[in-house]
Amino acid sequence: MVWTRELLTHRFNLDHPLDPVRLDLTMRLARELGVLEGADLLEPEPAPDAELERVHVPSYLEAVRAAPEKGDDFAHGLGTDDNPIFEGMHEASCLICGGSLLAAREIAEGRADRAVNIAGGRHHAMPDRASGFCVYNDCAVAISWLLDHGFDRIAYVDVDVHHGDGVQAAFYTDSRVLTISLHQHPFTLWPGTGWPGEYGEGAATGCAVNVALPPGTADAGWLRAFDAVVPSLLTAFRPQLLVTQCGADTHAEDPLADLRLSVDGHRTIYQELRALAEQTAGGRWLALGGGGYGLYRVVPRSWTHLLATVLDRDVDPRSPVPAGWVAYASRLTSLPLPTEMTDGADVAHAPWLTGTDRVDVAILETRRAVFPLHGLDPHDPRD
Repeated sequence: MVWTRELLTHRFNLDHPLDPVRLDLTMRLARELGVLEGADLLEPEPAPDAELERVHVPSYLEAVRAAPEKGDDFAHGLGTDDNPIFEGMHEASCLICGGSLLAAREIAEGRADRAVNIAGGRHHAMPDRASGFCVYNDCAVAISWLLDHGFDRIAYVDVDVHHGDGVQAAFYTDSRVLTISLHQHPFTLWPGTGWPGEYGEGAATGCAVNVALPPGTADAGWLRAFDAVVPSLLTAFRPQLLVTQCGADTHAEDPLADLRLSVDGHRTIYQELRALAEQTAGGRWLALGGGGYGLYRVVPRSWTHLLATVLDRDVDPRSPVPAGWVAYASRLTSLPLPTEMTDGADVAHAPWLTGTDRVDVAILETRRAVFPLHGLDPHDPRD
């Protein structure tokens, strides 16, 4: 696990939804529940320019460096409401990228089969601009590095409520990378991309996969869609490593989106990703954070379950939230705080059939778009 408290220095402003308090509260909760006991916490270093330039153009790096002194630079997406400028923006963003690179290196060099950087997952950043709270795209930087260090088939699965547009764009013509994004339908949520018809180009046709889910989709529908699309594609693609962006903003309480998942649903997703890494990628799994704006009630519990899943220290959802954590968090918010590591939700879900509800239609649209390109039958639930 990659961690340093310096990662908390990435803070746009006091009112911004992407508040690093969610990282602090996650780490405190994981520690109090014993998830981190005896775990190796690796301290990252900032990513150098040469690594950032795997994805970003040099002129953009210079713009980020200069922004605190020069001010707004809308051509590069800096100084907007989504990406306000703050002192040390370049350095803080480099550290996040350095964390994901360190996690990738641990796997590539055989010291770990799994690694996690909850501060990572900045999947919207583009080569020449900041976008959607993301300055540098650590997901794409880490994948590019892995492609130069022993891997030539990497699968990226993005479960954030927003489309993983920056990572898709980075590898849209690269057949070595399969990108799969499950997100709220682009007609109803920013960034407005991630349609089933976006499936890659050239030799990479079929290597971009998008599952566009209707607003209101809850645990059962989301998990049905995941099971109907992701395992078959990963099995067909045969990745050497699984990279996942584990945004927690699909939760019903998230203020920025409209899906209806629970913390129990998130825990199930992480466990399914772990199982798929074992079944299809030789057990190699690089897990990154992402979105999530239920800062006190949602993200700390969800990502504690993520850490526990990566570390094989699964937390019983009925476990009480430690009193010490509640006492600390209650000094930061007036919201009622959870008392257990569960929302009490039932995550049971039926397998996909060619039904007619909105989730089933979304599943079929994705399967029709990409399954034949992988030799799979879009209409056969066994594929």
